[in-house]
Amino acid sequence: MSPNDATVLQVQDLGFAYPGRPLLQGWSLQVRPGVSLLQGGDGAGKTTVLRLLAGALLPQAGTLVLRGVPLQTQGGAYREQVYWVEPRAAGLDEITAADWLAQGPARYPRWNDEALARHVDGFGLQAHVHKPMYQLSTGSQRKVLMAAGLASGAVLTLLDEPVAGLDKPSIQYLQHALAEEAGKATAQAGERAIVVAHYEALPGVPWRNIWVLPD
Repeated sequence: MSPNDATVLQVQDLGFAYPGRPLLQGWSLQVRPGVSLLQGGDGAGKTTVLRLLAGALLPQAGTLVLRGVPLQTQGGAYREQVYWVEPRAAGLDEITAADWLAQGPARYPRWNDEALARHVDGFGLQAHVHKPMYQLSTGSQRKVLMAAGLASGAVLTLLDEPVAGLDKPSIQYLQHALAEEAGKATAQAGERAIVVAHYEALPGVPWRNIWVLPD
């Protein structure tokens, strides 16, 4: 087995339900290096699944093991390997985008400042990074979060509905950036996995896996 076929995240027999609404039962998958898609319509549970994969929400059954680290017994070490920021995360409103991005190197050992500068430029954020987050549009806030996620180098990077509120050039740049990350995984036998939750497959991205949630 080549390093590119190694499992980054092993999900086994995952179970989760909201009161009166089962979501996952006996759900298993292997997340390998590259860029994968979690596909489903509105209300299918994509965000909930990302929260489960991030360790922000604990499953009611099953196990998650990220590069040999089990969530259930080593939750802190597990979460240290994950980039996951809720698009509507509390506590971001007053901080400027630049100040929030400046915290990245302390949070993520593989943070890449050069990559961040490239993504800030690619998403057209130069004129906005010194504004408080609450002054940014929904699309610009998501661009900041995605720029950070792509620059984080986190072993498991989770992006939720990334094109919401984005203009066409930014969507095209996102597709390019994801394709570039997919290429790195193939060419360099990388160990990084990016999971994107969206209702359809973005064109031009060589998806490693596509998992479809029932509506």
